[in-house]
Formats: sequence, C-alpha cells, structure tokens
Amino acid sequence: MQSSPFKSDILKGKVAFITGGGSGINFGVAKALASHGAAIAMMGRREEVLQEACNELAGLGVKTFFKSGDVRSPEACEAAIEAAVQNLGRIDILVNGAAGNFLCPPELLSSNGFKTVIDIDLNGTFNMCRYAYKHLKESKGLILNISATLHYVGTPFQSHVSAAKAGIDALTINLAAEWGPDGIRVCGIAPGPIGDTEGMRRLAPGEAGEKLKKAIPLGRFGATEDIGLAAVFLASSAANYITGETLVVDGGQWLAKPPMVPRELVEQMIAKPKKDA
Repeated sequence: MQSSPFKSDILKGKVAFITGGGSGINFGVAKALASHGAAIAMMGRREEVLQEACNELAGLGVKTFFKSGDVRSPEACEAAIEAAVQNLGRIDILVNGAAGNFLCPPELLSSNGFKTVIDIDLNGTFNMCRYAYKHLKESKGLILNISATLHYVGTPFQSHVSAAKAGIDALTINLAAEWGPDGIRVCGIAPGPIGDTEGMRRLAPGEAGEKLKKAIPLGRFGATEDIGLAAVFLASSAANYITGETLVVDGGQWLAKPPMVPRELVEQMIAKPKKDA
C-alpha cells in the first residue's frame, strides 16, 4: 500500500458513487476515496462482490451502500442513483468505471461483441451521467470517467474497446463544456497496465506481460493505488479549476515504442573509431 500525500479527511462529507467498484481498478479508486473520508455507493452486476467490497470499506469508518444493476439499463442506473441519494443523502463524485474487454481481431469480432462493449463502456457512462446530473448540479460535483490509452494509437485486438474509450473521452470533453456552467467538473483517468488486476492477468498473461513491462519507461506495472490517488487528486480542491481533461496514468507506456536497433548495436556504433577525415 502506498502512503498518501493527502490529508486523510480531505474528502470528508463527500459521497462517491462508483460503477464496477467491487473489484480491480475501480475498487482501488473506491478504497482511495474512502481512505480520505468519502462515503461510498456502488453499482455492479455481482451482488456478492459488492457486498464484500462494501464490508471492507466500512472498516475504514465510512458509510457504504450498494445496489446491483447493469449500466446498460437506463432504468437500473436511475434506480441506483436515487437509492444512493436516499441512503447517503447526496452525490458529489460519480466514477464511471464499469467496462468490458476481451482480445479479438476485428475480422473475427461479432457485431454483438462490438455492441456489448460499446453498451457497457460508452452507453453505460452516458446513462450514469444523465441520471446523476441533477444531483451533481446541486452538489457542484465531479464526474470521473475511467478511460484508456488504447485509442491514442492503433492497438491490435482492441478495436471495440478503443472505439468505446474514444467515445468516452469525447463525452468527457462535451459534458465538461456543457455542464461547466452548472458547476459540474468532468474529468477522466486513462490507466496504463495495472498489474494487480484480473483484467491484466487475462489480457497480458505470463511472458506477454513481462514483455509489456519492459516497454514501460518507468519500468513497472501500475498499481490500483496509482489510479486511486489520481482520483483523490482530481476530486480534491487542488483540481477545482481542472475540467475536460483526461489524466494519463501509465508510466509513459503509450509514449514508448521499441527501438529501431538493439541498444547493444548502438553502443558498438558509438564506440567504433571514426576514420580520419
């Protein structure tokens, strides 16, 4: 567990609603927000996972609430938002983290598979924003959309997810512009490879993961705490004048590409004596 540079009560009195918050990156975000004083509401499809997550967060001394549901359903999103407000009194922070992912070449990807990811990631994000709007307007709150860096370049086997995340980034910018006058900030976080998650174990197992790690400039996979602390920053007063931005937290991974020639060959070229002019 990383130590936090923030005061432990920096989010005291705030209520955060997190979709997909029962596990992985989103639970890391939930735990970070709770560790800094925020009450936590969650929505997801697996009730037992949500219950276990809320039990752990309650141990941090904050109020918790969960309601099972699917973000693809506008009715379920509205019901979960209203139930959270009824139980916790308000919503200050909405974290849209529910997502779907799998590896597939586009020529083998079914229309249903493509649609499913768009429905969960992009449509689910819109549904939650739409029904949380009036409560966030009242609290002058924050929407935090969990994105990715896949669509910054062409990422093999991720055309469906890249399309969904690109849509989320566009939605972040538009809502920031349109809802800014209502006092609502809208930001995003684009995580890189986060090692301590089931998603990472499925998408880059074993040797593939080690090869990916070597390509990260900071030399390591991220941890859920890295994303959690980024969320705390964006939810804090330090970010009061930041909106419409998606913060990349990836150790520089998307910026890097393999060298054109091996380092050993470059060193040999440098060491080779030059001929006299």
